[in-house]
Amino acid sequence: MTRDKVQAGDHIELAAIYASIELSKKTWLLTSISPGAGEKMSRHIIAGGDIAALFAQLGLLRRKAHDRTGRQYPFIIIQEAGLDGFWVHRALTAEGYESHVVDAASIATSRRKRRVKTDRLDGETLIRALLAFKRGEPRVCSMLRVPTPDEEDRRRIVRERKVLMEERIRHSNRIKGLLFSQGITGYDPLRRDRHEQLETLRTGDGRALPLHMKRQVLRELARMELLIDQIKDVEAERDDMLAEERQSARQVVLLSKVVGIGPEFAAVLWGEGLFRRFDNRRQVAAYAGLAPTPWQSGSIDREQGIGKSGNPRLRSTLLEMAWLWLRHQPASTLSRWFNERVAQNGGRFKKVMITALARKLVVALWKYASAGVVIEGAVIRP
Repeated sequence: MTRDKVQAGDHIELAAIYASIELSKKTWLLTSISPGAGEKMSRHIIAGGDIAALFAQLGLLRRKAHDRTGRQYPFIIIQEAGLDGFWVHRALTAEGYESHVVDAASIATSRRKRRVKTDRLDGETLIRALLAFKRGEPRVCSMLRVPTPDEEDRRRIVRERKVLMEERIRHSNRIKGLLFSQGITGYDPLRRDRHEQLETLRTGDGRALPLHMKRQVLRELARMELLIDQIKDVEAERDDMLAEERQSARQVVLLSKVVGIGPEFAAVLWGEGLFRRFDNRRQVAAYAGLAPTPWQSGSIDREQGIGKSGNPRLRSTLLEMAWLWLRHQPASTLSRWFNERVAQNGGRFKKVMITALARKLVVALWKYASAGVVIEGAVIRP
């Protein structure tokens, strides 16, 4: 028997029905390979979002497999993480199906300059990755740990605040830009007396602020003030959430005791990453997008920088926190390490070293929050 026939025989002796779902807004493509059908993959198009039609099609596939083999087989389903979130996965799990959500970037693809990409081929690729994953092949792909609905909802607060802050900054910069075009500098839209200050402004050539520009600035101020009120509401909701978490989650209490970590940093650290379970420090750094990416081939050995493939919100917060850590925790071992390394380079490479400090900091905070290992030299509130 040739190798191809042996492989075909292996596929025939499947212990389950393997299926992949290509999700999109308009249609879903269900690709499956079933026992008794050889290597042939079946494909079915379902209207996007029609979960009842998906369950009906899965039931039909199960009945066909039973008619061919006389046995009942379980389903093992895979889908890519994307804009649809995790509701499809949760619906499948609730119906008793074994469902997996995969990081699409972790699946090996062709490195040709122009490779063919269609939903049909993507469905087949997901099936092959799922088969290899169930066979126990190491590092064939990265399956996501799907958060619970409460864990997913908890992150909404810090993410909404970040969006509101970015919008507020845009309105503030737009007002400053409009006034700068008239030769006016030094106006701060965030001051409480911003309206009184606006009435006293004069252009660079001594004129009063033009009528229509003044009205535009007032409308920008009105939108910015609405954002300020919404930010206050979100921050109050965040504080209430942290107060509830302190009663049930010991890690939140520990994070809040570290000098330099305020309510926003504690909410981001806990809600975006440290509520998860990690096996080692490499997983922590990789999830934060701060893991190194070496390039080694023969005599070539160089570092490409951090991977940036983890949680971008957690990574940006950690980089900001690293700068503030030097100010609020100057006597800690991490701050002394940073200052010594920068001094060795004559004060250069601060941006590179702050990234390394952020990586060490998230690992140290993970150890502190999960195992109570106090950061050496850090000031902890009583």
